[in-house]
Amino acid sequence: MTDATYFYDPREGHGLPHDPFKAILAPRPIGWISSLDEQGRVNLAPYSFFNGFSSNPPIVAFGSEGPKDSLRNVEATGEFVCNLVSRVLAEAMNETAAPLPHGENEMLRAGLEPAPSTRVRPPRVAQAPAALECKLLQVVALSDVEGRPLRARMVIGQVVGVHIRREFLKDGIFDTVAAHPVARCGYRGDYAEVTSLFEMLRPTA
Repeated sequence: MTDATYFYDPREGHGLPHDPFKAILAPRPIGWISSLDEQGRVNLAPYSFFNGFSSNPPIVAFGSEGPKDSLRNVEATGEFVCNLVSRVLAEAMNETAAPLPHGENEMLRAGLEPAPSTRVRPPRVAQAPAALECKLLQVVALSDVEGRPLRARMVIGQVVGVHIRREFLKDGIFDTVAAHPVARCGYRGDYAEVTSLFEMLRPTA
């Protein structure tokens, strides 16, 4: 009988034309992180390893594979904003992924309007359906199972302020479908757009 699964150990290589890990771990919300350097210059960059890890208090984290500007800025200032990427902002988000020189403003390059935050200094993207203002809790240096240090860092922040554009609040509920959030789906340029939801309530005991 033929094995119904394809198995590989990532430490030994996947043996496929492209690494499937990011395609399997999908869809992933995009952490569109705005931050300031020590001179007050704006940086805006998308991170595909991003999610929430606590609801009370709300805590989010994003992964930086290498010492990128966002990581350096957050370590220096202790603050960042995560902006929700909608479908109409997808191309602008992709523009902010360009490897610009340190100190160049990706928000302006992408034609985005900055809006002031309330609890932190970095601006948010005015056009974003929602934005989470965050204070740094911890930067975790990751290691592998052999204890070898990796270049990857996990940046953990507590949400201290939430902005929601009123057009996306319907009867007091954030309308996810109306916001059309974009998610990362792996390989070179694969994305997904939320266009529908289905409800499945948790069973009782």
